[in-house]
Amino acid sequence: MEDKGRFIRYSECQYFPCHSGLEEEDFNCKFCYCPLYTLGDECGGNAGWIDAGGQLIKDCSACILPHKPDAANYIDSKFSILAQLAADHHKK
Repeated sequence: MEDKGRFIRYSECQYFPCHSGLEEEDFNCKFCYCPLYTLGDECGGNAGWIDAGGQLIKDCSACILPHKPDAANYIDSKFSILAQLAADHHKK
């Protein structure tokens, strides 16, 4: 797959960088919202969980996985799992 568009840095964003742990020149903004959120603990990142009034919410504030320079390759590798979740949800 061509690499064009797989790394985007939006340094003008008011939240840039939104996570610490990467040098600014290596910070990939392509996935501002992580498409792996729905995978829960199986996303491959280091997310935690917060109890918000009895409802657990995934906390990705310490995760830099979708912002690594090669994040698109990793996220692409999880597409079949995401597609299956969507199909399973559609069947309900």
